[in-house]
Amino acid sequence: MALNLPVVLLLVLYPLPGVKSSLVQLNNNGYDGIVIAINPSVAENKQLIKEIKEMVTEASTYLFQATERRIYFRNVSILIPMTWKSKSEYLMPKRESYDQADIIVANPYLKYGDDPYTLQYGQCGDKGQYIHFTPNFLLTNNLPIYGSRGRVFVHEWAHLRWGVFDEYNMDQPFYISSKKTIEATRCSTHMTGKNVVFKQCQGNSCITRPCRRDSQTGLYEANCTFIPEKSQSARESIMFMQSLNSVTEFCTEKTHNTEAPNLQNKMCNHRSTWDVIKDSDDFRNASPMEGKNPPPPPTFSLLRTKQRVVCLVLDKSGSMSTDDRLFRMNQAAELYLIQIIEMGSLVGMVTFDSLATIQNYLTKITNDTAYRSITANLPQVAEGGTSICRGLTAAFQAIIQSNQSTSASEIVLLTDGEDDQISSCFEDVKQSGAIIHTIALGNSAAKELKNLSDMTGGHRFFVASKDISGLMNVFSSISSRSGSITQQAVQLESKALSIMGGKWINGTVPVDSTIGNDTFFVVTWTIQKPEILLQDPKGKIYETSAFKGGPLNIRAARLRIPGIAETGTWIYSLLNKHIKSQMVTVTVTSRAKSPTLLPVTATAHMSRNTANYTSPMIVYARISQGFLPVLGANVTAFIENEDGHQVMLELWDNGAGADTVKNDGVYSRYFTDYHENGRYSLKVRAQARENMARISFRQRQNQALYVPGYIENGTIILNPPRPEIKDERAEAEVGDFNRETSGGSFIISGIPPFGDQTSVFPPGKITDLTAQFKEDLIQLSWTAPGNTLDKGTANCYSIRISKYLLELQEHFDNASVVNTSILKPKEAGSTENFEFKPEPFKIENGTIFYIAIRAIGEANLTSELSNIAQATKYIPPQETSVPDLGTKISISLAILGLAVVLSIF
Repeated sequence: MALNLPVVLLLVLYPLPGVKSSLVQLNNNGYDGIVIAINPSVAENKQLIKEIKEMVTEASTYLFQATERRIYFRNVSILIPMTWKSKSEYLMPKRESYDQADIIVANPYLKYGDDPYTLQYGQCGDKGQYIHFTPNFLLTNNLPIYGSRGRVFVHEWAHLRWGVFDEYNMDQPFYISSKKTIEATRCSTHMTGKNVVFKQCQGNSCITRPCRRDSQTGLYEANCTFIPEKSQSARESIMFMQSLNSVTEFCTEKTHNTEAPNLQNKMCNHRSTWDVIKDSDDFRNASPMEGKNPPPPPTFSLLRTKQRVVCLVLDKSGSMSTDDRLFRMNQAAELYLIQIIEMGSLVGMVTFDSLATIQNYLTKITNDTAYRSITANLPQVAEGGTSICRGLTAAFQAIIQSNQSTSASEIVLLTDGEDDQISSCFEDVKQSGAIIHTIALGNSAAKELKNLSDMTGGHRFFVASKDISGLMNVFSSISSRSGSITQQAVQLESKALSIMGGKWINGTVPVDSTIGNDTFFVVTWTIQKPEILLQDPKGKIYETSAFKGGPLNIRAARLRIPGIAETGTWIYSLLNKHIKSQMVTVTVTSRAKSPTLLPVTATAHMSRNTANYTSPMIVYARISQGFLPVLGANVTAFIENEDGHQVMLELWDNGAGADTVKNDGVYSRYFTDYHENGRYSLKVRAQARENMARISFRQRQNQALYVPGYIENGTIILNPPRPEIKDERAEAEVGDFNRETSGGSFIISGIPPFGDQTSVFPPGKITDLTAQFKEDLIQLSWTAPGNTLDKGTANCYSIRISKYLLELQEHFDNASVVNTSILKPKEAGSTENFEFKPEPFKIENGTIFYIAIRAIGEANLTSELSNIAQATKYIPPQETSVPDLGTKISISLAILGLAVVLSIF
């Protein structure tokens, strides 16, 4: 069943592309270049800007204190959407944009979900993607629930900037400590409070009782809640409960709770948050400021997003005649102009060889006539040399002479040639304020193209010389940076097919219920136009004559489906009428079915833009509908180098290996198959079939803790209960879909000469090891790593056991060995199960064991130590009647944002 739930129809929010290019810099202890962007769907409200300023100002002082006088917020830009009225105080943005903002203000991913959070799915110490605040969070008094907004901002900034994780765990709120006491998952353990169960309230009274132990786990029962004391002496930690007045510090090596089963310990090998923060680039370059004065307050700039301006700068030099490059460029540029660029955009075009020509000044795309006036000037002949700077200079002129500013304008630069003069215009490029997206076509394209993208915050792409559909993929990925996803095109299919002479080939493309508007089917060919048959889900047939070509002979024909395309599976058949084999491509794009129903989207990127041979990279793909993650999709990455060598990787959302969190809609995998030095391209395909994919409404990771209440002077003061999603509503099916996207390009260096390559990567770290007693046996379960990180099969496992956590952490090889002679590792990604008797240890009620694993691969390369699992032998006491404590509590009802006060008597 396709997703049609009312809750989704209420969403008016938009995701961001995966690759981030933050403008933030730390200079002389102060952060400059912070961008806070308001989504176009947010209603105009001047109070929102006031609250943002107050939040950041308070956060600056709190951050300065928390970092021991090292860092504060100095310059912040607030990006206003075009949907708000223009005002004289609103300035023109330069390279600031919604999709590259550090903080976004957008409506919630759930109807009642105002929890502030950070989209963070990298490894320990990796920067996050963005912080998400809702307008309701910023405009409502949430003080009792989260603490002041400035404190919340610092909590989320630590996620975003320094790659640390939360020190609580909603899925495992309690654990059994090495002292055999049940503790709340927190940092530090100096934080005091009570563990209670609230029984059902009737009238004006409630009953509370102590938490009981679960007979299976020995932990507290599922509905047990930790209620902190309002007045604390503990000053840590900001990553646990920043809402408490006493909390002004991060957990340090001295105060860190290494036993807590939280994401910080799992991801950062039990290191404290302060330890990780001190290792960041920021702290290497920031010494404590002298004196006792506070830092100056932040300075704010109000910027208003402008109308989208795009100028194509296309290479028509002599080398573009090789491998049909000119045809392929024109096919992709036509697709971009007709199918991808958003209506209302201003578009111009420049062509260049050793000289440059302005083919079109800026033209507003309002109808077919507008884009045809540009496509008619696509170059037909490839000749001459290559002068990239002249092409860029002409683009600046085309923009300025069309009465537009180059600031925040976008330039799409495509070239296949070298240019040793390219650095001569770097300074002009910086001064222009333009955003340059570069497309390197073939392995001879100027290596300096990456500098243009990096210095301007643009995307960078690489397409191998013989990648027939590569340029289509790249152009389809260059969408508006404004955050208005319902206006953006999504690519459903991009497939290159080799068809023998006189033969048919068939394929299918699902059109799901979230899209269908402005749907195009495009076919290109290399020799002769094929016979085309297209059938919609209701049986209607579109024949070859329905696929129209443009006035230029660029070997492409397209069909625009009238109105809204039918939901379901579309079937196409292609007949190669020529006697020789030829390459044919099929590309399908569409847009959101309606402004109120967001499309399922896919974004992808690598963990870094450059890497050395000895450093693994991670492929990330995020599949979502708005901010809601899509689970259960089949996601595949295709990585291609300059020689056309392609690696196919299945990406996983299993919470193991490179994947940080299971079932968060972010699919990940290590990439280590470095074939040669140079540029690589990334493309990702996401598919859902047979109703296997689903939308998740569950609570996110990496967010400020929703505090249930406090104990103040012996009285429990409860906050309004957090809106919860019932299990039967926690997920919803989403119909069959296809999505394809380009993840840009990256560079690998340092690969030794052929024949000298040896394995440099050990098996991956096991991060999801669990342990439990079954009678006198300990049962273990984990996800198998590979021989090389998460690829292949490890040779063997080394499992050790101890009664002492520190022994495993610091002296693994000294701990007792578990006999694994019958344990044969499975292929990476498989579930491993193993049980053993913990001999020669004596097992009693309350005995705690700690277990850890290392995987061993070729040449005895050994993985990092796994997460440390705990198994507790618990024999429940004989059942006795436990009366309720009779703690009567009177309730004073409250409106949202005000505490519900319970007085004990």
